[in-house]
Amino acid sequence: MSKYIRFFSDLNHRDTAIVGGKNASLGEMIRELAPKGIRIPAGFATTSSAYWDFLEHNGLREKLVGSLKKLDKKDFTNLKKIGKTLRQYILKGTFPEELAQSIRKAYIQLEEKEKGLSSVAVRSSATAEDLPEASFAGQHDSFMNIQGAENTLESVKKCFSSLFTDRAIRYREHNGFDHMQVALSAGVQKMVRSDKASAGVGFTILPDTGFDNVIFLTGSWGLGDNVVQGAVNADEFLVFKPALKKGLRSIISKKPGTKEKTMVYAGSGQKEGSTTINKKTPTEKQRKFVLSDEEVKQLAVWAMEIEEHYGMAMDIEWAKDGESGELYIVQARPETVHSGKDETKIKEYRLKTEGKVITSGTAIGDKITKGLGRLLDSPDDSDKLREGDVLVTDITNPDWDNVMQKASAIITNSGGRTSHAAIVARELGAVAVVGTENATESIEDGQEITISCAEGATGRIYEGFLDWEEDEIDFRNHEEPQTEVMLILADPGLAFSYSNYPVKGVGLMRLEFVINNTIQIHPLALLHFNELKEAKTKKEISKLTAFYPDKRLFFIEKLAEGVATIAAAFYPREVIVRMSDFKSNEYANLIGGKEFEPEEENPMLGFRGASRYYSHHYKEAFRMECDAMKIVRDEMGFTNVKLMVPFCRTVEEGRKVVNLMGDFGLKQGWNGLEIYMMCEIPSNVLQAEEFAEIFDGFSIGSNDLTQLTLGLDRDSSLVNDLFDENNASARQMISMAIGRAKKKERKIGLCGQAPSDFPDFAKFLVREGISSISFNPDAVAKGIKNILEAEKSTK
Repeated sequence: MSKYIRFFSDLNHRDTAIVGGKNASLGEMIRELAPKGIRIPAGFATTSSAYWDFLEHNGLREKLVGSLKKLDKKDFTNLKKIGKTLRQYILKGTFPEELAQSIRKAYIQLEEKEKGLSSVAVRSSATAEDLPEASFAGQHDSFMNIQGAENTLESVKKCFSSLFTDRAIRYREHNGFDHMQVALSAGVQKMVRSDKASAGVGFTILPDTGFDNVIFLTGSWGLGDNVVQGAVNADEFLVFKPALKKGLRSIISKKPGTKEKTMVYAGSGQKEGSTTINKKTPTEKQRKFVLSDEEVKQLAVWAMEIEEHYGMAMDIEWAKDGESGELYIVQARPETVHSGKDETKIKEYRLKTEGKVITSGTAIGDKITKGLGRLLDSPDDSDKLREGDVLVTDITNPDWDNVMQKASAIITNSGGRTSHAAIVARELGAVAVVGTENATESIEDGQEITISCAEGATGRIYEGFLDWEEDEIDFRNHEEPQTEVMLILADPGLAFSYSNYPVKGVGLMRLEFVINNTIQIHPLALLHFNELKEAKTKKEISKLTAFYPDKRLFFIEKLAEGVATIAAAFYPREVIVRMSDFKSNEYANLIGGKEFEPEEENPMLGFRGASRYYSHHYKEAFRMECDAMKIVRDEMGFTNVKLMVPFCRTVEEGRKVVNLMGDFGLKQGWNGLEIYMMCEIPSNVLQAEEFAEIFDGFSIGSNDLTQLTLGLDRDSSLVNDLFDENNASARQMISMAIGRAKKKERKIGLCGQAPSDFPDFAKFLVREGISSISFNPDAVAKGIKNILEAEKSTK
């Protein structure tokens, strides 16, 4: 070809200076990865010479430099005027004849190569773009569904002009790029008809935390712009890389999005210049995932191969062609937020008071901030937003970038973890809550609000200014104690944030959180849905289980996903999962629960734990729990998961439950399965040696053990001042439990706050020979310190 055109198949990553990072990456993938089966649409790119000769042909260099000299680089007061002038210079220009003919000729060759080519995508690729140290994503324009060589020529010129969008000018100023040292290459690529199927983005690390053992994919119906811009709440998929490599069940989480809109190409009759329209997604499509499990795995395999080829975390865009049914990778760039980030210092945020929640959505980051909410309809309203205010809007796109830099937090109605607002918030290190659906209706302009992303996957906006505390933990020089330090964890949404803590794993994962917050429905109400009496209850259940025709599978799959997420975060470190330990009054509060639960005078001492599992009232629901754990261990390969039986009153009961678990497919010892028991009842201590013949280990539940030893209800305000794990009787019970477990060569740990709150209690446990101590995440640093001091003093 001429000096102005390079086909993707002739490019590689070393050609960034010629065709920009985006086009060089496409060429690299076509040359190196297409032979492995990764589909990348064919195309060609205009070179940097094409851009410079276009400027020279029209005498534009001096005009551009002259106008840029007038730019207010401090407050950018005249940015809009300067940007418009620069773009108009380019749009009024004409192509040198050789360049125009080269583009026409390349288009004809692409038509000959790709039989049935109906349209192309024309994408901008700056020569300083998509470098690991700076992401130009979204700064320049792309044009979809362009038909014919002449329309392609016009789109190439529009790409050239988009080098001087307001956002791109400011971005280069902010990052120290010389405007006249950056060229624009236009990539002309076979159009993937995702308007007839689906599209989305993916990351080879978790975008929120940088956790690198998973692939995160998201997508929606129609063109991918809705996902990138955050115009819809998209489907989300999490794939575990080690399981993918082993050919095991690797999708550890599937979260359906509402996908309210579908972006398609505009037909005739649309306003001039409009190439796409957003249509309402039919209800039946909103209730379907945009990708099958096989398609999710296919994209994940491709993403992993792309990451391995480049040797770094990658941000990819995918599209499915609705005509051929085939998947494509349409773009890949280095991930720029978490790559190379030092995670040894961690800052933790905690609200000190409770407040009224105004609205909630997907949390981006893990911080807390506050400010005055400012409702903005468009970037043109930027003068309403003062430094430190909270930006509240429907959605954002790259035109908002300059406005977002002033905001202390960003709140949007639409969007997910890979939306524009989420990506920019991560780059800025700002707090963001996206996909609230109703923020612009729930928050008043000028209202005092507190934004918390420190409570897991859900970000909450509170009324008024609340107080919070911040702690910085530096794990770089932490000495490792001999006593194993573990975490107490319930919320899968927090697992990846805590995965780099210096712990041996999770000593206690409570299933109740997943059942209460994700499933929300009583398991027997799912099993006996058709027999439910309340019409309102059936309607609630139908809504929550819309993606699962088999309601039993809803419980099993969601429980498995919750456990798998935590198991993946700490893999291969052990994760001890306690089987459900709701009391009857707590089960009754689940949707449909009142129809299946007895009314008890004292639920704390009633139908709970092991007694519930083998009872004919609950046995079929316990089978569902076992089915979920069997998926996690045997199908997903998380053999680091151990199971634990709570509130087991007698040795006979323990034997009955372990046998029942075996009948339900969780046979002790098979595939390395270990079954532990909570040691929380005096009978557990007194007969610890007999229980040790049945169970592989113990975990002391110091709260229940203390209250049952002292015969008091710690929740009663009349007697709770007597509750004290340091009480001599409570200590004696713990000491006996540890001694008898060690005698039978069984591991025994303790879960609780006391070892971090009281150094003397930690010293007592170490002296007695406890195997492990599990802490809440905010107590880990203090707990390690207390254990180290205890170990030194007991030598």
